[in-house]
Amino acid sequence: MFEQRLRQLEQHHLLRTLRAIESASNAEVTIGGRPVILMASNNYLGLATHPALKRAAIQATERFGVGAGAARLVSGTLPPHEELETALSKFKGTEAALTFGSGYLANLGLIPALIGTDGLILADRLCHASLIDGCRLSGASFRVYRHNDVAHLKSLLAKRPPKRDTLIVTDGVFSMDGDLAPLPELIELADRYHARLFVDDAHGTGVMGAHGRGTLEHYGMESRLPFHMGTLGKALGTSGAYVAGPAGVIRYLLNTARTFLFATAPPPATAAATVAALQVIQAEPDRRTRLWDNRNYVYAGLTDAGFRLTASASPILPVLIGDAQKAVAMAGRLLELGVYAPAIRPPTVPKDTSRIRVTVTSEHSRAQLDRALAAFRQAGRELHAI
Repeated sequence: MFEQRLRQLEQHHLLRTLRAIESASNAEVTIGGRPVILMASNNYLGLATHPALKRAAIQATERFGVGAGAARLVSGTLPPHEELETALSKFKGTEAALTFGSGYLANLGLIPALIGTDGLILADRLCHASLIDGCRLSGASFRVYRHNDVAHLKSLLAKRPPKRDTLIVTDGVFSMDGDLAPLPELIELADRYHARLFVDDAHGTGVMGAHGRGTLEHYGMESRLPFHMGTLGKALGTSGAYVAGPAGVIRYLLNTARTFLFATAPPPATAAATVAALQVIQAEPDRRTRLWDNRNYVYAGLTDAGFRLTASASPILPVLIGDAQKAVAMAGRLLELGVYAPAIRPPTVPKDTSRIRVTVTSEHSRAQLDRALAAFRQAGRELHAI
């Protein structure tokens, strides 16, 4: 059965394999023994290799070891975990924060803890898989609204039974299209219809807003949403996730989120490195400036070349190809030309919207970006993508 399914995936150009990166996650990496420009990393600010983060991780490992040894509520809570949650709440301007081993674990644990089986969840059609799985796991009634379609969401809210507990779920920055959720309108709808809004700001944290506090800061809506979640494995350069909000909410989630209750605590080195990452983000704002300069340069270069991009408002720049086979061929030719930007295909994205998902970092040099753009132009001409 499994072999047959694998053959079907291969026939439809949807079979995936692992590709080893033989060096640290930098703007340029080693693949197959040769250097290539990496245009597929979420390490937006280059913090995964920052000396301060490496130093903090080494010091924490020497003091506390490589593993926490237990779940946080058993014996796994160590000083770096507490220091990280204090630093996150200070950075986010909230009373408290709670951390998880990954963004996927956070959403699987948080959403079922926030709504019961008699409730209603309304989620954006392009929500991340972890949000969709968390919604399904909750046992609540579950409907999707058209992507960023506030009118459709309003109609669903208006049709629900009076006073039914309702949770609206959305990404802050959508990971495969790079566009933003219309958070001001969503918050207004949630208030008007007495619903709650849950925002996953994985790709906004560290990137969006004047100080990198995320999509809520970008919109000036931080005081309007009591809590939200985000991840540590993208702009912050480490791994894990957080939820930040009022102390009462955090205490409740600490006692009810099963993926927190029953999971071994993240390594102390990761927590310590993330504290260092928050310090770097605030001390080196020029990293965000370089990131956005690079993003705008690549966006202009791709559009001027004739590629069709999504309506991105972030450093995620999806080049739409459409056909999965053609997208795979495009990614393969780019790699031959020294650029690693894999094809993104269903089920990650809807059918006939396969793409090359380009991501830009603060650490790409202008020379590297010029080489990458030249490779895109050559591959695009050869494969009739432009």
